[in-house]
Amino acid sequence: MFKRCFIFCSILICFLFTNLIHSFAENKQVSQLIIINKAINRLAFYEDGKLVKEFKVATGRSQDLTPEGKFKIVTKIVNRPYFKENIPGGDPKNPLGNRWLGLNARGTWGTTYAIHGNNNPSSIGTYASSGCVRMYDEEVEWLFDQVQKNTTVFITSSNKTFNQIATTNHLFNSDSDTVVVTKPTDIPTSLQLGSVGSEVEWLQDTLTKLGYSTNGVDGYFAAGTENAVKEFQTDNYLEADGVVGAGTKQLLINKLQEKKRDSLSAYFFTFTLKKINSNGEFRSDSELNGVQRLSY
Repeated sequence: MFKRCFIFCSILICFLFTNLIHSFAENKQVSQLIIINKAINRLAFYEDGKLVKEFKVATGRSQDLTPEGKFKIVTKIVNRPYFKENIPGGDPKNPLGNRWLGLNARGTWGTTYAIHGNNNPSSIGTYASSGCVRMYDEEVEWLFDQVQKNTTVFITSSNKTFNQIATTNHLFNSDSDTVVVTKPTDIPTSLQLGSVGSEVEWLQDTLTKLGYSTNGVDGYFAAGTENAVKEFQTDNYLEADGVVGAGTKQLLINKLQEKKRDSLSAYFFTFTLKKINSNGEFRSDSELNGVQRLSY
C-alpha cells in the first residue's frame, strides 16, 4: 500500500514540476529594444540590456519622412508584396526586399512604416526612402529571425551614443539595465471605438481569454471589440458604454487573474477526483496520504 502511494505521489510531483518548468519557459521572453539614429543612419539591436548588433540603414529622403518617437513592431511579414506597383512578394524587382517589420507609427498599424529589406543595396547608409527604414536583405533576415513582435523601436536623430540615447529616454530600467516593457497597467486612461495599437491588442487578447469574442486580435478597436467590451461591462454591472476607462481596465486585469487562479485550483482538484485501483478496491486520491485538495 505504502509503495503504491509513494509511486503515485512521485509521478504526480514529477508531472507538476515538468508542467511548471514548461510554463515558465513559455512565458519568459528576452527583453529586446531597437534604436535607430537617423543622424548616422545606424540601427542598434539590444537584448537584455546588451548591444547585440549594429547595422547600417537608409532612412527618409527628408528629415520629416521617417517618423521619430517610440513605436512597436506590430507585424512581421515574409516577402510582402509591393501593392503600389502590384509587384508580388519575393520578386527581385520588389523594393521592399524579403522581410517586413511593420511599425505602429503615425496612427498606422504596421502597414505604412516599417524596417524592411530592399532591392537597391547601394542606397543603404543614405537618405533615400519615403519614410521606411531600409536594410540589406541578408541583415534584415537575421534581425527578423531574432526580434519579437511588440519589441520597442525608438527612432531619433541624435549626436549621442546608443547607450546614451537609451538612458536619456528612459528605455532601460535604471536598476537592472533591462529594457522597459509596456505593462497592462501602462495602458492609457481610455480605449474606445477607433483606437489602434498594442494596448488594443492587449484588450482584445484579455477579452478573448475571458470568453468574449472580439472577432480577432488585430490591434483595431472596431465594432466586434466594442460589442465585447459592452458585454463584459453588462455582465459585471458597469455602464455598458463600450469605452475602456480605468475602472473597466482594472476589472479586466482582476478577472484575468481570477481565471488563472481558478484554472490552477481546478488543475489540482482533478487529481483528487480520480480513482485508483488498490487490491481490487477503488479509492479516491484524497484518501491517500499526502494528496489533498489544494485551494488558492
